[in-house]
Amino acid sequence: MSSQSPPIRAQRLEIVRWTARLGAVTADALAVRLDATVASARARLRGAERAGLLGCHRPLAGQPPLYTATAAGVRACGERDLQPCRVSASGARHLIVCSHVAAALERCYPDHALLGERELRRAERVHGRPLASARIGWRHGGDAGVHRPDLVLLPQRVPDGLPVAVEVELTVKAPRRLHDICLAWARAGCVAGVLYLAPADVRRALARAVRSAAAGERIAVLGLDAVPGLCADGALDRARSLARRHQTVPSAA
Repeated sequence: MSSQSPPIRAQRLEIVRWTARLGAVTADALAVRLDATVASARARLRGAERAGLLGCHRPLAGQPPLYTATAAGVRACGERDLQPCRVSASGARHLIVCSHVAAALERCYPDHALLGERELRRAERVHGRPLASARIGWRHGGDAGVHRPDLVLLPQRVPDGLPVAVEVELTVKAPRRLHDICLAWARAGCVAGVLYLAPADVRRALARAVRSAAAGERIAVLGLDAVPGLCADGALDRARSLARRHQTVPSAA
């Protein structure tokens, strides 16, 4: 029998569940989600690591470590159909930024459910259709593939409200590929709109792709510097306005 008190165990399992759903998280991201200090968040993650529920990875020097749910952690938190996330040096920065964006969005929109790409993939597999993804590929004469966003904001208080897809874009894709993705999002009827978060050089490429795909009414592009203050200074005004036209994302308190 566990020596932990029920509240401590419940809190730990919730952290493990959040980690399993996103794939990987950092102490900084958990601190944002819990409105706690980074030191406190780090201590909680290390406690779950000592319990064998989380694994710690340090693929990039000078960057925060990433925590992932172990097989035991996935079983313990009840997310058995989500496989433990694999962390590589090439994908580590994207995981770091995505976890921070996810935590900020959860704080900003508490009346919305936030899904990671892993959860969305699972949900679409269960339902057998795209729920917040774009079909892509028909321009090349083949069967349409599926492009999934990194994160999804799903309204909980609006009946039949459409989700908002969130893309964290850290590198510049080939122009043709980026155009096709933007065109696919412009035609995706299962989402209210798309929010891209990207550094300056990527935003320039995105702007060109959005224009070429005539997707300006469906895609909002913001800088990564908007992430620390997603709820402040009107940083998401354009994205909120885009989504509000579809009655999905209300202004944050």
